[in-house]
Amino acid sequence: MSVLNCLKELANENKIRQLDYQFARFISNYESEPAIILLACLTSYQLGKGHVCIDLTSIDTNALFDLKLTRSHLLLAEVPSRSNTWPTLLANSAVVGESAPLQFVHDANKLYLQRYWAYELQVAQQLKNLAKQSQQPDLSTSLNRLFKRDYGFLFPILAKEREANFSAQTFVAKYLDVVKKGRISWQDVEQVLLTAKNAQELHALDSLIPEAYCLNWQKLSVAVAATRHFSVISGGPGTGKTTTVTKLLALLIEQGLLAQQALTIKLVAPTGKAAARLTESIAGAKGKLDLPVNVADLIPEQAGTIHRLLGVIPNRQAFRHNKENPLHLDVLVVDEASMVDLPLMAKLLAALPPHARLILLGDKDQLASVEAGSVLADICAYAESGYSAEQVNWLSKITDYELSQYQASDATAIYDSLCLLRKSYRFDAESGIGCLAGAVNRGDLNEFDRVWENQHDDIHLHPLSTETYDALITMAKQGYQDYLAKVVVSPSDDEAKSILRSFNDFQILTAIREGDFGVHGLNQRIEKALQSARKIRKNKSEWYAGRPIMITNNDHGLGLYNGDIGICMQDDDERMRVYFEMADGNVQSFLPSRLPPHQTVFAMTIHKSQGSEFRHTVMILPNRFNPVLTRELVYTGITRAKEKLDIFTNVTVLKKAIKLRTERVSGLMALLNQD
Repeated sequence: MSVLNCLKELANENKIRQLDYQFARFISNYESEPAIILLACLTSYQLGKGHVCIDLTSIDTNALFDLKLTRSHLLLAEVPSRSNTWPTLLANSAVVGESAPLQFVHDANKLYLQRYWAYELQVAQQLKNLAKQSQQPDLSTSLNRLFKRDYGFLFPILAKEREANFSAQTFVAKYLDVVKKGRISWQDVEQVLLTAKNAQELHALDSLIPEAYCLNWQKLSVAVAATRHFSVISGGPGTGKTTTVTKLLALLIEQGLLAQQALTIKLVAPTGKAAARLTESIAGAKGKLDLPVNVADLIPEQAGTIHRLLGVIPNRQAFRHNKENPLHLDVLVVDEASMVDLPLMAKLLAALPPHARLILLGDKDQLASVEAGSVLADICAYAESGYSAEQVNWLSKITDYELSQYQASDATAIYDSLCLLRKSYRFDAESGIGCLAGAVNRGDLNEFDRVWENQHDDIHLHPLSTETYDALITMAKQGYQDYLAKVVVSPSDDEAKSILRSFNDFQILTAIREGDFGVHGLNQRIEKALQSARKIRKNKSEWYAGRPIMITNNDHGLGLYNGDIGICMQDDDERMRVYFEMADGNVQSFLPSRLPPHQTVFAMTIHKSQGSEFRHTVMILPNRFNPVLTRELVYTGITRAKEKLDIFTNVTVLKKAIKLRTERVSGLMALLNQD
């Protein structure tokens, strides 16, 4: 049997996609070498798994296409050439090269589909070019004003904490970001903290604890991003990404006003749901900051989707805005950047005008994009490596921080563009969610065990059994009753928004789609339980008041995007309509017949939950290990929880997932490190 027939057999058995087989068949029209036909099919298959390319040095010939050993060897038997000859075969093939379907990068031993090699090369080159553009204005005064110590906020907290077991060192380290404790006269500090009668008296701390003894990562991030045309601000939940970028925008606007330049700023996110959250977060952050009115008014509050910004052309992959027709903006902020795949990042960068600033926000440790690439993680691979000597000196000058320990000898312009927010303001040392997320993110199983031993109030672990599965359904019934109680006929915009936000108080997340532990099985059981409890009234129609649905396909015409959530309610004419909070924060309703593909969403996959947060999150993992279970998946699920987390799982399965890291194959990281 030829290698092509073997691949056809695999496609018929759904071991590989028909797309993978058809690509191999296309290649076979121009290339008879079995090894190259096999490698072409493998490249396409791996692309479907999220890998931008294949690395010839790490191909597992015992598990080609994730097959079992015997089947993999039978397939390999149809390839006469040895694997160590494959680079030479590729280098001499008619289907490999600049104008061919495949591209082989000899130095890296990587094989790409030509289009994805072009995307990767373009992204790397544009990011490096952007990173090299920098200015060094004196930002000291502006930074100090934006990050001045808020003793008015601090004094009520101090007054409360003084009533219990009070530690001056712990308090100061927590609220003033002290890193150089050895230089401080703690006796004097304690005296001030214990005797202060009002916020004004706390200003004595300014001389006792100067800025040089502190390190506020938000301030450092704003300093980095304000001086460069490309920057990344990465941080976990509660680290203040939105607050940081709001202060950054205020500083950029202020600098623009001084130069008599009105900046055009756009805020975008990959999904409508993430854009709506960004809209809400920016508005909230602006309200809390003490900004001059003329500056605050120029900070945009409305975010949109990347697709809408670029301008979708119906039935085409190209966008209206591109290199020839660039976007009209000066600053672009992209939130939830970990969700942006390689092709979309390439198209976004192509449409960016040469003078514009690009600011990426996200959590580098979250799940990578659904489609190919792990762009944010690849960029942030150097985030903890340090900065160049020039950058360290400049940052020290404008922040007053001592940063010599963060100097790297081989730092490139990309290194100098990265900012890590390392302090969570949401989760403190007593937070089980924060401690658990940290243990999982580090893959530390000993620490993971200790977190559970400490019996935190906000996290609970439930072993899987028939009884606990029933308890999960009961928990869902109770968790969703609050939003269902608010459902009304023909809601006003404010009522609809309140119901949608109430729905976000509680959410069940799962790793898989099928079976009792998957989305479909859980949705059916929860729906049945709610109907039995008379929380919903469901007849023969699938549509009923209170039904939550998630959009699964983009509809640019309606402004509805994959991941958007709506709630079904009756209008005054007794027709069912589905209400959504749109990316701009407004509410719109649609007849069910007009909606793009969708599904009930009492339970959703962890992938679909990206860009969302829920007051109480319930995560259920299957009772047997599944390859989709990875550290990043578990971390993403945990960090959706704001106040309470319940996990239903087999602990052995959970620990195996924590040990398994997602490593997508690409060459972007290496390309970015080449100056």
